[in-house]
Amino acid sequence: MERPTALVPRHYIAIGGRGPEDVVADDRGRVITGVEDGRILRIDGLTDPAATRVDVLADTGGRPLGLELLPDGDLLVCDAERGLLRVDLADGLVRVLADSVAGESLRFCSNVVALSDGSVCFTVSSRRYPLEQWIGDLVEDTATGRLLRLAPGADTPEVLLEGLRFANGVAASGDESFLVVAETGAYRLTRYWLTGPKAGRGEPFAENLPGMPDNLWRGGPDGLIRVALAGPRVPPLDLLRRGTPAVRRTAARVAVRAPFRPTGTIGVMAFDDQGAVVQYLARRRSGFRMVTAVCEAAGHLVLGSLWERGVAVCEAPAPR
Repeated sequence: MERPTALVPRHYIAIGGRGPEDVVADDRGRVITGVEDGRILRIDGLTDPAATRVDVLADTGGRPLGLELLPDGDLLVCDAERGLLRVDLADGLVRVLADSVAGESLRFCSNVVALSDGSVCFTVSSRRYPLEQWIGDLVEDTATGRLLRLAPGADTPEVLLEGLRFANGVAASGDESFLVVAETGAYRLTRYWLTGPKAGRGEPFAENLPGMPDNLWRGGPDGLIRVALAGPRVPPLDLLRRGTPAVRRTAARVAVRAPFRPTGTIGVMAFDDQGAVVQYLARRRSGFRMVTAVCEAAGHLVLGSLWERGVAVCEAPAPR
């Protein structure tokens, strides 16, 4: 993989809440995010920090993570505590679309994408660890992540793919023939075919990434699939994964109790539908840490973070 180009920050916007884990942009260049206390926020005026306005649109009553704007203006939300939600941004009404699968409560819903046929596909990062113990799943490497689909009019999702190593971001190809799913624990992106001779099968899309892929974002069918890298590869973690399950479980119990502080190394990648790297941006010793999401808005890249109390606005890379 070629060396990265610089990820250039322009300014930081405090939003009055911690952990804007995902960021999505509407057609007016405003950014929508969810924070730790359950609120869904809209950030307007990204290019001028002095004039930026943050509005509260709704409260999920849980912990919102992945977001997807729908054509009618509603918002899909993967809530780590409540499941898959639909939020009316006009009046703040929150409706639960799914909170269980095959009799099992949906724990740790992560990211979501809506398809043109009305179906909704979303990920569950772990069936063993809740959000607040996410590091335990990465250390133990449980491979209990799932990709799910909620058909139009259905109230129970079906499992499309399981055995994923911390399933995270999800995005559709331009023609919706396949989905791309981030496996944070495997440093890879996986393709799941929706149509064609390989329908129902998963395969590698991009492997051996330089960091841990988190949320994915695509601005439209002709856009690139943007990938946030939440952190760099961790050699001791890779070594630990060669150990026995018992050793990994013991290490996970220690990890969830140990203080965590993310590194200052952050990155953003962009892929085309053939799995080729089109852009790779990175920054070391960044003051904005643990980048879990990226979107394009108002001619800039906007970064979200599970750790920070705001978003970072960065210079958009030159087209290639």
